[in-house]
Amino acid sequence: MASIVILLAVFMTNLDLWIVNVALPAIGSSFASSAGGAATLSSLSWVLNAYAIALAALLVVAGRLGDRIGQRPVFLAGVTLFTLASLACAVAPDLGTLVAARALQAVGAAAQLPTSLALLLASVPAEHRTRATRNWAAVGGLAAAAGPVAGGLLVQVDWRWVFVINVPIGIATVAAGLRVLPSTARREEGRLPDLAGAVLITLAIAALSGALVQAPDWGWLDARSLTLFALALAGAAAFVRRSLRHRHPLFELPLLRLPQFGAASAGTFAFGIAFAIMLLSNVLWCQEIWHWSALRTGVAMAPGPALVPVVTVLTARAAQRLGHGPLVTAGGLLFAAAMLWRTCFASLDADYWLDLLPSQVLGGVGVGLTLGTLVAAGVSSLPGHRAATGSALVNSVRQMSATVGVALLVAVVGTHVGPAQRPDFRAAWVVAAALSVATAVIGVRITRGARTREAAPPTQTPATPLTEGAAGQ
Repeated sequence: MASIVILLAVFMTNLDLWIVNVALPAIGSSFASSAGGAATLSSLSWVLNAYAIALAALLVVAGRLGDRIGQRPVFLAGVTLFTLASLACAVAPDLGTLVAARALQAVGAAAQLPTSLALLLASVPAEHRTRATRNWAAVGGLAAAAGPVAGGLLVQVDWRWVFVINVPIGIATVAAGLRVLPSTARREEGRLPDLAGAVLITLAIAALSGALVQAPDWGWLDARSLTLFALALAGAAAFVRRSLRHRHPLFELPLLRLPQFGAASAGTFAFGIAFAIMLLSNVLWCQEIWHWSALRTGVAMAPGPALVPVVTVLTARAAQRLGHGPLVTAGGLLFAAAMLWRTCFASLDADYWLDLLPSQVLGGVGVGLTLGTLVAAGVSSLPGHRAATGSALVNSVRQMSATVGVALLVAVVGTHVGPAQRPDFRAAWVVAAALSVATAVIGVRITRGARTREAAPPTQTPATPLTEGAAGQ
């Protein structure tokens, strides 16, 4: 029963990603009508990016908070806040209020996501950690399969219902969780991670995103664009410097010295950018270029996400037998093929069977092979007392990549989307394909690293506290 409660919360959070993307054009139309002017893609992108930026900055803090005061109270507090913020999104009177409520939603998600995985891993034997992680990812895939159609159906009533749907799920999760989730002991004492570091990384990501989405209007060499790029660079540099010197850094950089964890994090970042480009570009293409309704768009996009949990489950044994690397390589190449297919066959005249469906199938299989496997490759290499913090770091990287992906798409496509933007969409798909190929190369590196570790005598293992802890699992 405890596992059902945990996975229900994971389902709710992942469902939100898909239905908000499908609802984005309707949100823009609603606020454009009320304000008397057009809502640009750059302003709408903050509905997605405010959530992703706040989530990326706070996941590690929330993960470490769970390590210190226990996973159960942090998890339940996160679900509660996410539910209340969803209600605030549903009643938002303007775009600014919606963006602020989305950021508050992200605070709740940050508390819920890392603790959910840590609670799940704590409930299974050590040898089943990889399978449990993949099941956790598969629930996200199930939400992805339901999300486009659910989003389309809800938007047919009103876009605000895409947020209202979270409220009963959240209430049920908290009510059941109070009864069935076990109390957890504190694993660590001491201070929380560097909160100033969280501010710096938030500033850096927000500035980079702002520069990318505004530069098409302002000009790439405009003083405002250059100032934002400089602010992003300075914030990132200050964050890295502070993380290297702080006694309790936000991101524990030694974790990245674990070869498998570092490679998996790099793959998650590259693939996350490509995935974000694919998701939002498909929604915009169907609704703005083909002039399809939100419901028709959701149904058209459903086959790809529906394949993700199926592929994840069917390849579980292959991951145990072959290792993580080959699956990441195959998935990255298939996703690249999906993006190149769209580049070659996309047409202003709607041709679902030739254009979108084959790309959805290739991409769905690619995501099923790649995303969950990258998370499993990273988390399974960590010592048990860093499960929550490590999973939070992996998910922070994923959220950063989502922000960069959305911002890159806006930078390439422009702030206004219409039939004349077809060449820009193609350029975005080429970028996504290139990043997917890079992910496939990282999969090769993960494979080689695993073979090297298997062949090396025990005495050749680097004697660092992190690797010693991982070896003991």
